[in-house]
Amino acid sequence: MELENAAVPATNRFASLYIENMESVKDFFQYNIKEETVFRQRYDDLMKRQFNREGIAECIDHYMKKFPTSAAVKRSLEYFRDRRSVAVIGGQQAGLLTGPLYTIHKIISIIKLAEQQERDLGQPVIPIFWIAGEDHDYLEINHIFAPGKENFKKKNYNEAFAGKMMASHMEFDKEKMQAWTRQIFSYFGDRSHTKDMLAVIDEAISNTRTFTEFFSYLIMYFFKDYGLLLIDSADPMLRQLEKPFFSSLINNRQMITDSVLNQQEKKQGMGFSKAIEIDGYAANLFYYHENERDLLEFDPEEKVFVSKTNELRFTDGELFELLELYPERFSNNVVTRPLMQEWLFPTLAFIAGPGEIAYWGELLPAFQAMGSQMPPIVPRLNITLLDKTTDRNLDELNLSVAKVLEKGTADDRNRFMSSIKDDGFESLIQGTKEVLAGQYKRIIARINEIDRGHVQLAETNLAMQIRQLEFLQRKVEDSMTKKHSAVLEKYHRVEQMLKPDGQPQERIWNIFYYLNEYGKNFIDELLNLPYEFDGRHKIIRI
Repeated sequence: MELENAAVPATNRFASLYIENMESVKDFFQYNIKEETVFRQRYDDLMKRQFNREGIAECIDHYMKKFPTSAAVKRSLEYFRDRRSVAVIGGQQAGLLTGPLYTIHKIISIIKLAEQQERDLGQPVIPIFWIAGEDHDYLEINHIFAPGKENFKKKNYNEAFAGKMMASHMEFDKEKMQAWTRQIFSYFGDRSHTKDMLAVIDEAISNTRTFTEFFSYLIMYFFKDYGLLLIDSADPMLRQLEKPFFSSLINNRQMITDSVLNQQEKKQGMGFSKAIEIDGYAANLFYYHENERDLLEFDPEEKVFVSKTNELRFTDGELFELLELYPERFSNNVVTRPLMQEWLFPTLAFIAGPGEIAYWGELLPAFQAMGSQMPPIVPRLNITLLDKTTDRNLDELNLSVAKVLEKGTADDRNRFMSSIKDDGFESLIQGTKEVLAGQYKRIIARINEIDRGHVQLAETNLAMQIRQLEFLQRKVEDSMTKKHSAVLEKYHRVEQMLKPDGQPQERIWNIFYYLNEYGKNFIDELLNLPYEFDGRHKIIRI
């Protein structure tokens, strides 16, 4: 594998400025990651604080006992208990077969930044992946995109789950899941590593029950030797630890909401769109009831917390009593999850995708309102995998990989199509259509004098003649396209691999396509590359 850097803009303007021109948006963040001493400063700030390291370590250890482990994982847990240690954290939903490639890119980012900062600081830095197991959007995680001949097919795992059930409570049917994964691999093709990869997946299915566990098993199978720790945000043990901060979030609900709204107003005043949907009544908490995860609001007139459907209604006292008895029923939203994470973990840096950068940029006053700090936000590595066939096609088509990543191949393909057109033939067809139109104009004029009843017949006859000419033109153009089909297929293949359906590769492709092709060591090869967190796009030639 070879790594090279390219300048490819981020997918939203705010994130692009954060990466390329931090100065213009630095007031939305606590730390300026462009400063050389930022991580030393953050480390010193963390050393002034106290964390429930033993409780969190026990919680992580208990959660991870179900998954593949290693000496490196045990060492990370031991280091986490050491008050000198800090963590690099990032998170994502529990997608099937690990979800889109960007989840893997985020994990690689967490591990590599932790390694780099451990060397630079001379202190233990633990890589931690926070699984959003409390999320209930089943439609976001129940599929992957499989490559077809012409385009990608969205392949859903079809199993019904009641209500807005959290991913960590969704128990899948093992036989259905196994059949679904076989179907996915039929699109990947039978390769030398197919049997091994299916065995890994079968092992994961056999040893897990829920979507989140299935995800966690696969992640630890491939990343256990790098000391990665996992935490499920919906873990009941974690909820017990979170009770004091949930109380604080409830007490300070209006201050948190007002802080976010004010920051959004400031952001919009600079020409940016807001990233978080929130109104003045937001309590920024979910309550889990009968497999329904309901977002709570606060009604200031009746002084009660209510769900969107108005089915749930709690006074302050009732909510605090429920929190004490059933903390597992409470969960954070996009506003309070970062606040909770900062309270729980000694976070040296948070690894964020473009969308996360945009919404974290609305949270700094909320952190400050809670007497807390926002950690340094480090953009995750943006990676594109470039296989040899695609690389060769780029060279033969004289295409720039950076240009394809930004704009796709449509413009170049259209220019090629124009270059192979027979302009003389097209001109001849057009001329014939004009002659026909002129002649029929005279015919229709004469018919109009003889018998107006046949005018419509003449017009229909002209339209039929024009359609026949256009049909002939299309058939000739199809012949030209077939004649150059090998070249056109290369354009299609390049776009499918690098900019599928107009989307970044990392949003469509799945890591098992590459593991099926190259084997388990593919992950290790990716992790052995010399990444720099410099905001540039990483192109990896396989």
